[in-house]
Amino acid sequence: MNLIHLIRNRDWRWAVLPLTLLTVWYVVTTLGWVNTKLIVPPEKVYQAAVKAISRDGFMEGVEASLMRDMSGFVIGSFAGIVFGVLLGLSRWTERIVGPTFNTLKHISLFAWLPLISTWLGTGDSAKIVFISLTTFYPVAINTFDGVRSVPRTQLEVARVYAFTRWQSITRLIVPAASPQILTGLHLGLIYAWMATIGAEFLLVTADTGLGDAVIKGRAAFNVELIVFGMLIIGLVGALLNFIATRIESHLLAWRGDRT
Repeated sequence: MNLIHLIRNRDWRWAVLPLTLLTVWYVVTTLGWVNTKLIVPPEKVYQAAVKAISRDGFMEGVEASLMRDMSGFVIGSFAGIVFGVLLGLSRWTERIVGPTFNTLKHISLFAWLPLISTWLGTGDSAKIVFISLTTFYPVAINTFDGVRSVPRTQLEVARVYAFTRWQSITRLIVPAASPQILTGLHLGLIYAWMATIGAEFLLVTADTGLGDAVIKGRAAFNVELIVFGMLIIGLVGALLNFIATRIESHLLAWRGDRT
């Protein structure tokens, strides 16, 4: 009864578009309205998925991609929060560092890959540095905006209570800026996953990873393997986004305006 109640009360509107696309995909390939060598039928993608998942090394590839993603995300997030707080607290630092930072953030992130690969090669270290850099910018920008948006009246209260600089940062500024910091972390997580797959695809090595499925599919002109790889990448990204949304909602429950 609890399962039936859960199904009945769940909002299933999100499933309408995927099911519609899947139905259209099945119909046009079954009726032969498209070139099935280029737009392969769903059943062929399913068969490719079964083969890929049962093959040795698939789960190791998933774990490798997630490890790179999380490593780069943690490093980039930490650096972004520290940098954003320092930039937001000090007008002097903003005047010196701000113009350079604002210039660098407009450089396409994938434009850094040739330089990073020249310095570090094409192994895990290069991928993690690229993922960290991709995460750094949204976290730093949102942290800076959050720190700068702290009302001056709250800062005056901290002075009245004789807060030290560290107490003002940890007890007032960071908590007050937490909604925007968490928004930056959420964006950073999304960008980190895109950078993970991009780095695996562009910095091609013998390393395992989810990007390897797409690379092998392209090399063999195996469209069903390419589609399967894209679907897995999208599903993992959606799962990460779901987890981040739940954590963000939980941490911001004190605001009373999020569920």
